[in-house]
Amino acid sequence: MKLLSVTVPCYNSEGYMARCVDSLLAGGDDMEIIIVDDGSTDGTAKIADRYQTMNPNVVRVIHKENGGHGSAVNAGIENATGLYFKVVDSDDWVNTEALREIMAFLRSIAGTRPQLDMLVSNFVYDKVGESRHRVMQYRASLPAGQMLTWDDTKKFHRGHYILMHSVIYRTGLLRECGLKLPEHCFYVDNLYVFEPLPYVKYLYYLDINFYHYFIGRSDQSVNQKVMISRIDQQIRVNKLMVDYYTDRETRSRLAKIPACRQYMYNYLEIITTISSILALLSYTKEDMDKKKELWDYIRSRDFWLYRRLRTSVLGFASNTVRRGGRDITVGGYKLLQRFYHFN
Repeated sequence: MKLLSVTVPCYNSEGYMARCVDSLLAGGDDMEIIIVDDGSTDGTAKIADRYQTMNPNVVRVIHKENGGHGSAVNAGIENATGLYFKVVDSDDWVNTEALREIMAFLRSIAGTRPQLDMLVSNFVYDKVGESRHRVMQYRASLPAGQMLTWDDTKKFHRGHYILMHSVIYRTGLLRECGLKLPEHCFYVDNLYVFEPLPYVKYLYYLDINFYHYFIGRSDQSVNQKVMISRIDQQIRVNKLMVDYYTDRETRSRLAKIPACRQYMYNYLEIITTISSILALLSYTKEDMDKKKELWDYIRSRDFWLYRRLRTSVLGFASNTVRRGGRDITVGGYKLLQRFYHFN
């Protein structure tokens, strides 16, 4: 068994995947790199096969029909042999020294009790055109360098969440919680960092800058214009998060871990706010109708959740329909966007 499995979802990634894979090779033989070629039509498959030939003890390649990012992550989870699991997108990369430190830490705790479920580290926003890159760290919310339970965590401020870039899960936990991401859908990374949380008993924060999150391609899913054009997929993920949060088994688990329940509510609140503001940014009747339908859906699933979301500051602001109020809301969103660099 390997110590860490890293899945690299690839779709037409020939122009940048080498930087990603090269950075991961520093992990050594205790790590496996699973390159998932998700039906690419360029040279991605050949590049992936070349890495496997040159590094047969570390690199494995999966060629599959196109199913989207979630499908590629699912394939990685299904085929992983590592004790722990990480996703690194093909246009991103990792700091090699930080990777070696993470591998050394995982080596030191392998087979010990209590068993670690989730490892959190920092990530860096590498945004095109900016000389200084913002680091997303968790010092205010997670005591560093010690095994934690949810009771040991501190309040997470709005806009400051554990994202896919910052998390490594125990592989068995992902299988235990039955995580299955939807195919042919963007923004499923929100489900990836949401659904396993009620199963996490022990977490650990390593205060190191590990993951480099590249932002700047015009076709990137987090580009604002692209997000507006894909509002249907954003809302689909939003509804799936509502379904999961209101599920009876989830509620039963969260009743025992109130800190996790509050964190998940806050995360759901910000995702719902983003869905609503994307409709406001578009301000077409079609997208405004989709926003209304989302809020009606939340109300049908759980009236008290709807009421709490709707009467919150973010819920009130994102449901402002008058032109002046809308402009203030959108302006506030853009300030948050600039500060937090979320797209």
